[in-house]
Amino acid sequence: MASRSFGVKIPGNHDEVDVEAGRTEKDRGKAFRSKRVLTIHNQALLSGLAYCFSSCSMILVNKYVLSSYDFNAGISLMLYQNFVSVVIVSFLNFCGIITTEPLTWRLIKVWLPVNIIFVGMLVTSMFSLRYINVAMVTVLKNVTNVMTAVGEMYLFNKHHDNRVWASLFLMIISAISGGFTDLSFHAIGYTWQFINCFLTASYSLTLRRVMDTAKQVTKSGDLNEFSMVMLNNTLSLPLGILLIFVFNEVDYLSRTPLLGSPTFWLVITFSGFLGLAISFTSMWFLHQTGATTYSLVGSLNKIPLSIAGIVLFNVPTSLENSASIFFGLLAGVLFARAKMR
Repeated sequence: MASRSFGVKIPGNHDEVDVEAGRTEKDRGKAFRSKRVLTIHNQALLSGLAYCFSSCSMILVNKYVLSSYDFNAGISLMLYQNFVSVVIVSFLNFCGIITTEPLTWRLIKVWLPVNIIFVGMLVTSMFSLRYINVAMVTVLKNVTNVMTAVGEMYLFNKHHDNRVWASLFLMIISAISGGFTDLSFHAIGYTWQFINCFLTASYSLTLRRVMDTAKQVTKSGDLNEFSMVMLNNTLSLPLGILLIFVFNEVDYLSRTPLLGSPTFWLVITFSGFLGLAISFTSMWFLHQTGATTYSLVGSLNKIPLSIAGIVLFNVPTSLENSASIFFGLLAGVLFARAKMR
């Protein structure tokens, strides 16, 4: 993993001359800064692409498990995916391939609040995805961008120009029109999705601040992506077990024949690998960018996902609903252009 902290020496008024290179110390500083910008942009692009691929794959696989298999235990699915992630990261750490920070009580106490939001975000995503088609989920997730932008403004004093607010307004309009024209509208699913939008925005806004605090209580003074993945997924296990009993999924699990199907176990284990990928790439991407950009790309990558969701799951749609979905995706593109200015 490339370093994300750079030290730049600012030259004085009397610049030393590098005879061999034929340029001043100031020129060398400019070249270094250009190289630094290039490195950061490459990291942001790579992490963004990895996040897009894992995020799209994760949603499609989860939709397949919940709908095609008619698996009515979303919390259990989340719990198993996180368990697979913990096993993989622990194995890699044991083999010396990666390093993770030891779990101390001080670190757990700092990380627990954001982990509760993380679990809520995953659980509500499972609940909404069971009732709502993938294309409408992508449009409704645009509401997360609005919540994140408002949160950045009040929490971090970050101001957005009129183009950003105009595109965010279009996102809200597309979400409302999409809901009215959705042929498979489900009130429960929409409720869970709006709760998910709030938790996702809270997660992206809170994570950056918790990262900085958590580094201060680690032994090394740093917290890499694998350590954060290990923290999130390990702490989610007891919370997930508690929620399984709260939502009475134990009774369903004892009766469903799916647990006796090897194919089903193969699919959900694969989803566990994707869960690890999205946990790592989301934190990596958030390191390279900001909360609004993170939320934005999470919406932009749903353009191909919307088409795939409609085609793969034979979603009934209308011209009006398709137009609303396209309108929402277009608003995301306008938002991206506004943020790049």
